[in-house]
Amino acid sequence: MIDFLMNIEQWLPVMLEQYGVWIYAILFLVIFAETGSVFMFFLPGDSLLIAIGALCFTTDAVHLHYMFGLLSIASILGYTVNYYTGSILGLKFFNQHSRYFKPAYMVKTNHYFMKHGGKTILMARFVPFVRSFAPFAAGSARMNIAVFTFYNVVGGLIWLGLLLGIGYGLGHTVSTVVDLV
Repeated sequence: MIDFLMNIEQWLPVMLEQYGVWIYAILFLVIFAETGSVFMFFLPGDSLLIAIGALCFTTDAVHLHYMFGLLSIASILGYTVNYYTGSILGLKFFNQHSRYFKPAYMVKTNHYFMKHGGKTILMARFVPFVRSFAPFAAGSARMNIAVFTFYNVVGGLIWLGLLLGIGYGLGHTVSTVVDLV
């Protein structure tokens, strides 16, 4: 199961054949889980989005515009859930009795997110491991929700648009090369 989740982009054509339009729901859940949970950092976000873009070009069963809209919702909701999880659970990790999580670290995190929070949320979309932890840390640090939401939406749209677009372009390139051969 873990191998399947870590290499889901390789299974996309098989999934499309077996599940048809349910592939939209499956991919929604994968992107939501990857962005919405600190513990799902191992899921393939970037490579999956590129593979989805290529799949959109090579088949009429999956449409790029629908996929972009649906996955935008999944990634923005995922980050929002991760933010609120951090705001609820994050402070419980920072107490006087913890060896690794100390209140002083929380103060430093708060200062960091006050100064660099927007840039962090935006750029974290493009760094696989950080993508799962940045919204949790922002919630723990009580980053302003309006600022978080703005950068969450902008970052999600840029991330998805760029990677789906790259995949779509690669799908076009690969099919053109195959046609020439």
